[in-house]
Amino acid sequence: MSTQSTTTDRVRSILDRARTDSEAVLTDETIETLRSEIERNLYAGAGREEIYEAVLQSLTARIERAPEYKRIAARVFRQRYYETVIGEDLQGGELADAYRETFVENIRRGVEIDLLDERMTERFDLDALAETLVPDRDGQFEYMAMETLAQRYFLTTTDDEPLELPQAFWMRVAMGLALEEDNPQRRAEEFYAVLSKLEFTPSSPTLFHSGTTHPQLSSCYLTTVEDDLEGIFEAYKHHAQLSKWSGGLGNDWTNLRAAGSLIRSTGVESTGTVPFLKISNDVTAAINRSGKRRGAACAYLACWHLDFPDFIDLRRNTGDERRRTHDMNTAAWIPDLFMERVANDEQWTLFSPDEVPDLHDTYGQAFAERYEAYEAQADAGELRQYERVDATELWRQTLTRLFETGHPWLTFKDPCNVRSPQDHVGTVHSSNLCTEITLNTSQEEHAVCNLGSVNLATHVEDGESAERSSTETERSESTARLDRERLAETIETAMRMLDNVVDLCFYPTEEAEYSNMRHRPVGLGVMGFHEALMEVGTPMATEDAVEAANRWQEFVSYHAILNSSRLAKEREPYETYEGSKWDRGLLPHDTVDLLEAERGREIPTDRSETLDWDRVRDHVETHGMRNSNTMAVAPTATISTINGTTPSIEPIYSNLYVKSNMSGDFTVVNDRLVADLREAGLWDEELRDRVKVEDGAIQDIDAIPEETRELYRSAFEIDPRHQLRLTAHRGQWIDQSVSHNVFFPSTDGSLLDEVYTTAWELGLKTTYYLRTLGASQIEKSTIDMREYGRTQHRETGSTGASESDDLARVEDPTCDACQ
Repeated sequence: MSTQSTTTDRVRSILDRARTDSEAVLTDETIETLRSEIERNLYAGAGREEIYEAVLQSLTARIERAPEYKRIAARVFRQRYYETVIGEDLQGGELADAYRETFVENIRRGVEIDLLDERMTERFDLDALAETLVPDRDGQFEYMAMETLAQRYFLTTTDDEPLELPQAFWMRVAMGLALEEDNPQRRAEEFYAVLSKLEFTPSSPTLFHSGTTHPQLSSCYLTTVEDDLEGIFEAYKHHAQLSKWSGGLGNDWTNLRAAGSLIRSTGVESTGTVPFLKISNDVTAAINRSGKRRGAACAYLACWHLDFPDFIDLRRNTGDERRRTHDMNTAAWIPDLFMERVANDEQWTLFSPDEVPDLHDTYGQAFAERYEAYEAQADAGELRQYERVDATELWRQTLTRLFETGHPWLTFKDPCNVRSPQDHVGTVHSSNLCTEITLNTSQEEHAVCNLGSVNLATHVEDGESAERSSTETERSESTARLDRERLAETIETAMRMLDNVVDLCFYPTEEAEYSNMRHRPVGLGVMGFHEALMEVGTPMATEDAVEAANRWQEFVSYHAILNSSRLAKEREPYETYEGSKWDRGLLPHDTVDLLEAERGREIPTDRSETLDWDRVRDHVETHGMRNSNTMAVAPTATISTINGTTPSIEPIYSNLYVKSNMSGDFTVVNDRLVADLREAGLWDEELRDRVKVEDGAIQDIDAIPEETRELYRSAFEIDPRHQLRLTAHRGQWIDQSVSHNVFFPSTDGSLLDEVYTTAWELGLKTTYYLRTLGASQIEKSTIDMREYGRTQHRETGSTGASESDDLARVEDPTCDACQ
């Protein structure tokens, strides 16, 4: 047989096997077209890997035509991957048997090569666990998910030999989280069921390291840098240690004295924070976290610090490069008093922390009183350094830098502290890398948080099935609803897994272990919010969506708190429970009233209770809480990719774009939009080209029914102030914060001011990236642009898409660092 015939047969065989349940798309005629196209891209005698790569390239290039190609490409990817791991090309029952045998063999091998904890073979009946694996659930993964998992999550040997098939991966994570349970076998099976059905997914560090000999399972670390040379360089060491094991960092630098302040031991003036931040930037860039992700950190500085005007310039592309930090994120730590002075067009005073040592540890009215007392001291000539600036001008400069560079992120000190459950044992000095964590830090404690997210989309019933097959894309808008009973069960299991992380975790620093074992904070989040809205037929840009955000999060909060209290009954309350807000009978939504009282102004959210909260209050009063903090909504950039759903609480970025991350570039198309347009007989080449012309937006396409256009509004087509209202209503039920990206479709500075002022007025604790429309867009070389009366131009902005000759793309810079 000729080489060409062999190649032809291989290509045809691969495509024939991948067409299962997709025959309507991958017809005989299409297979022949693809085969010819693929063979043109191959050289004579191409090997197995080259053939598979050529097939995958041809299939993924067609995703924009039909979403089914995401799943077809995933099947091809799995064909190749199964054979690589198992060692044979098998199908049907033989594949299922080999799948289970490989799981058992590779768990044992992982222990032998000191990759996995020896308890993974000692505490479990591996053969029994193998029987519980459901290989068919691999069909839930789309191509982007499979590529991401294989490149970054599945365990490999030191020689990069893969050891895990997808369901073996979920079981390894489940086993690792059940190692110290009284009945690890039963708990591993329980955990696996939730994980493998994509109902709950822990954060990336947990997925990377669960069950391994170095189980660094935590996502986020928060540290406070002390104002002395030894403390600063000790902070760099901790920074490196924490980054090494996949942690994303939030570093509080406000304690450092400002430039020009006196160093008493030497009699010279300090260089201030910026030179030390430059070193921190370089430490960040030097670390490759667990070989999986780039090092990532965010520096926080209070806006009353004398170095703050220099701080907001750190990410600029002009100026002295020795005073720039291009590899590190920055965030402003803003007290209410500053926002009030901006509103009143008043003066603001900048201080050096060495002369106002208590400002950083106070908040609310106490901060305002001390701040004004220090202003009086300055006026009396009792302070060596201070500077008076116009508060409105400093706010304007900060927003300008935010628009230009995407930094600093704006975070609000007083809501973080006034609403903190742990106000009795310390102060929240900053948030974390992704701005959803609000925990106390000190010289003795590195705050740690363990994250995971419930997938709301897999809990919609009578719409798309909870356990999705490769072909299900239909919705039933008239009956679809959130399955609350199943969601409650998922949350119960998720809270148990998250609490186990605290005890199982390998802590890179003593300060991190000390803090985490005392307080045991966890952060249960959500993802798939917009997909779930689409499933139930609720457009995000409506009041119905605000109600959904409010009531769905109320439900999550109810069961997260209840189950933490149940764990306290079973195991015992966390060490510092006594005196906490939980102990004082205050639940997260109660604390919004405290913030209103501190501010003397209304927080305009609906805090009415629709569940039996007396049951939760009584349980907490009787049994306490297992965790000081229970909820935080992280970005979920990568784990939502694995789940094939929309990130976190965000709107869909676009209906057609390219997503770029460390695993590559992937075409993303909104399956549900395509399904609805097909049902209406509208999805054809002409309409697809029009969607490309609009860069995935559909609001200006009159051929699409208005109801459909409303349901599938994308991120830049929904007023950012409305999106803030969604987060304000969900945030009132959360004891930590929400990582909230601001999607800003304008260049109007006054509107940007209004957006961030609205965030503060709504009581938000933090905001994350400012996303603006980028210069890149969908490649239109195959379209006659004159037909549409358009040229290739969109607004440019600070942190939007990068240049591309393919589809408009969204970059994931650091937003997968927490999840």
